[in-house]
Amino acid sequence: MPIYKLNIDGAVKSVEADVDEPLLYALTDKLKLKGPKFGCGLAQCGTCTVLVNGQPIRSCIVPTASLENKSIRTLDGLAKNGQLHAVQAAFVEEQAAQCGYCANGWIMHAVALLEKNPKATDQQIKDGFANVQCRCGTQIAIMRAVKVARDKMSTAKA
Repeated sequence: MPIYKLNIDGAVKSVEADVDEPLLYALTDKLKLKGPKFGCGLAQCGTCTVLVNGQPIRSCIVPTASLENKSIRTLDGLAKNGQLHAVQAAFVEEQAAQCGYCANGWIMHAVALLEKNPKATDQQIKDGFANVQCRCGTQIAIMRAVKVARDKMSTAKA
């Protein structure tokens, strides 16, 4: 089995994986990360989302082999120096998750959107979540949390 060097959350990690092994399995099974989760395995729910070069991707369908020399960010690496990312902090503050299983997908999509556009409109936020699923029905609380994070991030950049 080949060994791939992946830049995950700012650190280069070596991962042994089959050529077609999904990144999700390398992250969770081999590197023991807790953020991305297996949801549907078909790239439909968003639970497995990570950021690759700043873009949200579904790690359940992207081969590990295709990600060498790319920057991979996971929920596990968002907090810096003991401080939660603004989106993570807003999710806690607004109690935006019920079961929390899908939170990884919502948070990673919100981070990608707000880092590109810290003044995103409500409609842009809704559009950014078009393909992320929550079975508990906490979308309203999630939207509230993302707006709180947006306001904090846009104020911090001003």
